[in-house]
Amino acid sequence: MFIADAQVHIWGPNTPARPWRDGPVKPHRDPPLGAEELIREMDAAGVNRAILVPPSWDNDRNDLCLAAAQKYPDRFAVMGRMSMEAPESRAKIATWRDQKGMLGLRCSFNRPKWSPALTEGRVDWLWEESEKASMPLMLIVTHQTVHLIDRVAEQFPKLQLILCHLALQSSKKDEEAFRDLDLLLAIAKRPNVAVKVSALPTYTSDVWPYRALHPYLKRVHAAFGAQRMFWGTDLARLPCTYRQSVTMFTEEMPFFSKSDLEWIMGRGLCEWLGWKLH
Repeated sequence: MFIADAQVHIWGPNTPARPWRDGPVKPHRDPPLGAEELIREMDAAGVNRAILVPPSWDNDRNDLCLAAAQKYPDRFAVMGRMSMEAPESRAKIATWRDQKGMLGLRCSFNRPKWSPALTEGRVDWLWEESEKASMPLMLIVTHQTVHLIDRVAEQFPKLQLILCHLALQSSKKDEEAFRDLDLLLAIAKRPNVAVKVSALPTYTSDVWPYRALHPYLKRVHAAFGAQRMFWGTDLARLPCTYRQSVTMFTEEMPFFSKSDLEWIMGRGLCEWLGWKLH
């Protein structure tokens, strides 16, 4: 089966020349996860491709991820970051995908420091410019702010949006994490919105194969369908092995058909982002 991971962070060491940013999100591990180590992990787990997302502690720098995608174009592509507050950001959207290996943008609105940009309408320009540029966006939001993205999806129907990690909050697990899942499922009516079923082992206290997640995934599948569910890991913070994160879907969820799994495990992601399948 062709498998593409919807999200992995890679980053470099904390040095004076490239310091990590102080903030609410800390590096998932030290030492950092680099491209070569990731390829070894992917090969061992049977993962063909991965979307690289620069982590927030890397100060919105895309160079390391782009270098990896340009060195290994059959394995990596990038959903980059930019400062939503920088006045020059709007002008960058039109040519953002001209960067070799860059497929779109990943924007974070899930924490108190970042959410006002969304809730106060300070990034309204982003939706219009991204739709004009045919550029997909990955968004981190919470269940409580999905309704704001629903308005965006309605207003800009050609804008392709992906909600990361089912809009779950990283500080919550199990019933507490999924209590307001209906707020996410409501946006499934927008055909230009997809979801990443990514990093899910971090949102449960259950152990592999994480059967406690099955009822929630069945509801997500019923709402979005397999073609708008994108498997991913956020590898550096997984409590299980990379291979286990694959087989928890491919071998332990019999309610997904073979066709479902082909879409969920990679085809849907690549088609949505325009990352050509060979």
